[in-house]
Amino acid sequence: MKRLAHLSERGVITVEGDDRVAFLQGLVSNDVAAAKPGQAVWAALLSPQGKWLADFFVFAVDGSLKLDCERAQIPMLIQRLARYRLRMRVALAEDVQSQVYVAWGGQPGVAGAVAPDPRLPDFAWRILSAADLQTNASPVDWDRHRLNAGLPDGSRDMETDRSVLLEAGFDELAGVSWTKGCYMGQELTARTKYRGLVKRRLVPVAIDGPLPPPGTPVLRDGVEVGTMRSSLDQSGLAILRLDSLGHPLHCGAARLIPQIPAWMHLPEAASARV
Repeated sequence: MKRLAHLSERGVITVEGDDRVAFLQGLVSNDVAAAKPGQAVWAALLSPQGKWLADFFVFAVDGSLKLDCERAQIPMLIQRLARYRLRMRVALAEDVQSQVYVAWGGQPGVAGAVAPDPRLPDFAWRILSAADLQTNASPVDWDRHRLNAGLPDGSRDMETDRSVLLEAGFDELAGVSWTKGCYMGQELTARTKYRGLVKRRLVPVAIDGPLPPPGTPVLRDGVEVGTMRSSLDQSGLAILRLDSLGHPLHCGAARLIPQIPAWMHLPEAASARV
């Protein structure tokens, strides 16, 4: 069944000007030049130290770039991005007309800018539309679909100035370009990959017991090995040390059972323990 939900907690930033692609290309983790009508790009903005600040979907629409992002992060994103504008021909502004929708279960035939969610094949479609589209699903339904696939949802699952992209699956989920050249925070991202420095991962978990609030410590034999992030029903995501996989894990009054999805690539030693 085709589903369509309005994501009211997301908003849109417009990036206009002749230098819009070159401007973002030097700042975000993915290849902005790959965004075109019908094809969105998932990318992140990092601190100079390579830690996560925000992530968004980049659309190419009518001679501009549109960023589908968390609404609460719009002021921060515009302020941070504007710092690097210098003499580039770029203008940044919130697009108060566009609304963010998401569809799954089949390609939607709706008005607006529509592109497949680039993280997984046939997983969902992202939509930017100025029209009030007729929906048949809620953000909770979308959250359930997302968690079943094990995909992160911005600040609900990532930690500002702490999370590293490869911990949250940005490599497997097409959120990083390894060929486009330099961008802010690239050095740590590349070093993490090529030196095998990932020690934690954001892992889907089944929850046996009451849902732990986000930020609740995850314990292995009484020792903290991670924290709970977003959750719904009896599923969630937790940031876990790889050496804790395959061992009994507890979080609040619940037991957590890691559920490694097919798209997630773990080091051989960690895979053997799951």
